[in-house]
Amino acid sequence: MEENGEIFKSNPDKKLVIEYNGERYLRIPVKTHIITDADKITDVVHKYASPIAKEGDVIFISEKIVACTQKRAIKLTDIKPRKLATFLSRYVVKTNYGIGLAMPETMEMAIRECGTVRILFAAAVSAVTKLFGLKGWFYRVAGERARAIDGPCEFTIPPYNEYVVLGPLKPAKVAKEISERMGGIPVCIVDANDIGCNALGCSHPKQYPKEFFTNVLRDNPLGQDNEQTPIGIIRKAK
Repeated sequence: MEENGEIFKSNPDKKLVIEYNGERYLRIPVKTHIITDADKITDVVHKYASPIAKEGDVIFISEKIVACTQKRAIKLTDIKPRKLATFLSRYVVKTNYGIGLAMPETMEMAIRECGTVRILFAAAVSAVTKLFGLKGWFYRVAGERARAIDGPCEFTIPPYNEYVVLGPLKPAKVAKEISERMGGIPVCIVDANDIGCNALGCSHPKQYPKEFFTNVLRDNPLGQDNEQTPIGIIRKAK
């Protein structure tokens, strides 16, 4: 697709332009190398986004690469699930967009992140609400730390097909640091998949509230297969 003389390539099966609140927005996927804990997230974003981003743009970043730079990727072989984690993971519904907590290792990390009492309470609330056809209450009770945990699945890029990745720490603070490095361009760290987007931390929350990202990124333009595009740029389309 060409926009103002610049050519951008979309991810497979993803469109670049979306409409929200009467405006059209271009979402530009930015390809990077495979990010690890040897990288500094501010340097990564500056390296790959600086040649493309300009005044008026907004940068959004996958929470997964932020977490990886914070050493929040844990190798499966280093996680020893307790019996409770194995038991609870059996009752988590598996989906086609990620494993979530439907494996003992990811459930174990949820217990460590959120606490046993909270996870048990979330499981109890989920069991009751499912009787009435209500879904999603486990994560509403367990909280964002549980929701952000990613386990390996068939489309996970190596070496993370052997890791559990936790949610990033202090995402709003990280977003502000990246924004400063990018000369003040607004930044948001998002947790996106093919059923929606959740904004975890924004550098300019008054100018761009979380609802903006939830709607403009609702179809996950970065993709979640092997695209290797964990950074994106939002720009008003002409």
